[in-house]
Amino acid sequence: MIEFLNIDILSYYVQNAETAPQHSYTIYWIILLGSMLLSWLVSARMKSRFSEYSQIPIPMTGREVAEQMLKDNHITDVKVTSTPGHLTDHYNPADKTVNLSESVYNSNSIAAAAVAAHEVGHAVQHAQAYHWLGLRSALVPVVQLSSNLVGIVLMIGIVLLVMGGSPWVLGLGIGLFAVTTIFAFITLPVEFDASARALKWLDRSHLMNYFDHGKAKSALFWAAMTYVVGALSSLAMLLYYVFIFMNARGRN
Repeated sequence: MIEFLNIDILSYYVQNAETAPQHSYTIYWIILLGSMLLSWLVSARMKSRFSEYSQIPIPMTGREVAEQMLKDNHITDVKVTSTPGHLTDHYNPADKTVNLSESVYNSNSIAAAAVAAHEVGHAVQHAQAYHWLGLRSALVPVVQLSSNLVGIVLMIGIVLLVMGGSPWVLGLGIGLFAVTTIFAFITLPVEFDASARALKWLDRSHLMNYFDHGKAKSALFWAAMTYVVGALSSLAMLLYYVFIFMNARGRN
């Protein structure tokens, strides 16, 4: 996480800047620790749900679910592959592959079906030119560049503030951070829409009964919530850096 790269120096600045409010250091720790705790709680809940629903069998494996959903949506140019790791499932629009983790690819469980259908949901978005996915894909190169630079630029900016220098390098870092935050929020409708497409297809396919539908919906909901927490945490940190920047401008 970016905040860990400059936590000590940011803390030093907040504690020593003459014009900074006395409570600002506490606010920083509340944001940092609060976002970490919330992220852990949501992640733990998601893993618990997936562990539980991985024990409930259905007639098809994750690979078969993905292939059938692609077929039913008349998508013939997307390949379903197995990828190493756990919860590494993703759709790659560049080479049109639905990449399922080994535990999903070979598993015939509710959790595997939900994940496989969700990833195919992204393939359906791509095939139908879903605008939020197109925007997200267009931003990927910019976000990759911003992610590579933002930690260093923010650290340099805060060092300059500690030394009494200009706040504008920090302002540049905030701009780079804002790009990643915007990307995190653009990701939300993409993920929720893919889950909605997955659940709609699972219902039409009669693969699950109504009781199972609730379990699949729960698994996808908690997976989506990890993106929500990430976006909100990023926004909170962005606003805090803006607070530091505005305070430094007032001091100058």
